[in-house]
Amino acid sequence: MSEMDVYQVLEHLPQRFPLLLVDRVKECEPGRRILALKNVSANEPYFPGHFPNRPIMPGVLILEAMAQAAGILAFRTLGIRPDESSVYYYAGIDKARFKKPVVPGDQLEVEVTLLGSKRGIWKFACTARVDGAMVAEAEILCTVRASSEEAQ
Repeated sequence: MSEMDVYQVLEHLPQRFPLLLVDRVKECEPGRRILALKNVSANEPYFPGHFPNRPIMPGVLILEAMAQAAGILAFRTLGIRPDESSVYYYAGIDKARFKKPVVPGDQLEVEVTLLGSKRGIWKFACTARVDGAMVAEAEILCTVRASSEEAQ
């Protein structure tokens, strides 16, 4: 199991501010699971519009944090890092459930377990927690494709 600081996270994800949603990795077992953190700040760019009087982290961004943690796990499992010629995509989201709002000041803990990989499609079981309480869960499918495939 290995920790990763934000600089190591940046080496394994193409996302950058304002869409980087993993601040640190507490544990990573390539081929098995990852435990990542996102510190939710009142300064997040989406809070003024979601919602002005009651800031709540959008559920789609919680799912994106899950996908980013899954991406780190996939790249660490393969022993590679993304480059400018590849893009990491969602291929599907199943069984997504949101249990409790995530608000400024929360620390989102995202746990992702690799369920399998077949023909370049990776399947993960994901949970997000705040203070030990589950706030969201989903199964996600992701894939890596060359950015040149987009043009075809």
